[in-house]
Amino acid sequence: MGTRPHVLLIYGGRSAEHAVSVVSARSIFDALRSEPWDLTLVCIEAEGTWQLTGYFEGSRGTAQFPEAHISLGRIVLAHGGRIIPLDGQEAPRRRVDVAFPVLHGTNGEDGTIQGLLTLYDMPCVGAGVLASAAGMDKVCTKRLLREADIPVVDFRVARQNDVRRPDYDSCVRALGHPLFVKPANTGSSVGISKVRRRSEFDEALDHAFLFDSTVVVESGIDGREIECAVLGPAPVRVSVCGEIVTSHEFYSYEAKYEDESGTQLIVPAELSEAESDQIRSMARRTCEALNCESMARVDFFLSSGGNIYVNEINTIPGFTSVSMYPRLWAHTGITFPRLVDELLSEAITRHDRMRNLHRTR
Repeated sequence: MGTRPHVLLIYGGRSAEHAVSVVSARSIFDALRSEPWDLTLVCIEAEGTWQLTGYFEGSRGTAQFPEAHISLGRIVLAHGGRIIPLDGQEAPRRRVDVAFPVLHGTNGEDGTIQGLLTLYDMPCVGAGVLASAAGMDKVCTKRLLREADIPVVDFRVARQNDVRRPDYDSCVRALGHPLFVKPANTGSSVGISKVRRRSEFDEALDHAFLFDSTVVVESGIDGREIECAVLGPAPVRVSVCGEIVTSHEFYSYEAKYEDESGTQLIVPAELSEAESDQIRSMARRTCEALNCESMARVDFFLSSGGNIYVNEINTIPGFTSVSMYPRLWAHTGITFPRLVDELLSEAITRHDRMRNLHRTR
């Protein structure tokens, strides 16, 4: 990238995935500190305040990621990459050149932070507003992919203000057995339940409605969970495929982050060449259907009968030490520091390209 820009790393956020975001930010921080850079760290607290947690100039190979609850004061952003302090502390002297929001879940992955940064004319790593919003909402994702003739698991939708909720028997008749009940707008398997019997159904709906006002009821697929990563401007590059193998009932939040021995990430996945090519092609087509650039992880089901379905797309995938996205690229030949560098460079290039579009006739 040449001279390193002033990077604004935004993490935390107002979502159920706040803690995962902090771990992802720490990994990105470690990747950035090996070269000369200016880096400002901002944590969005669970209640929504923006806290300046660190500012580092030049090469800081021994710099440490700030401990939890460390704050140098509240800040707000302003147009053109300016950071304005609210508590009298000294603000970073340089304007921000590029923002890297590593905010998993709602209020970060759903187009909200992307829209804010766009209004402030700041380059932003990751998908744009439309792709972020469409990719976050599972109902929207499925409908857009189905329109593009990309196979998705059959589903029904429940909304919190519906006069009548879907009932267990009608869902089983339409979708088969078992069922999965998911909030439409969360990630990291937050709020998801596997339903095997009638007595579990209403409880699963109530649990999912704690996290979102729209809930998806899906067919359970007997098969394998396959993932691949995408990177760069359209047409995106696609990594090798990986597989999730878990001893848990399904790939739950606990299986992802709390039980170190309960899940294996197998890279590359043991697939035939035809299966791998088809999955990777579907990942590229998924990004085209959702207008998604920069980065994403696309998740698939490979059924025992050989059918392939897109499960979901994650436009701000995890960057932790156990996350599939950086592992897939590492096996494809892109190291973690190079991956971060490419994402920052692509964000600046894309922003420059968009600024050159005509705004008047």
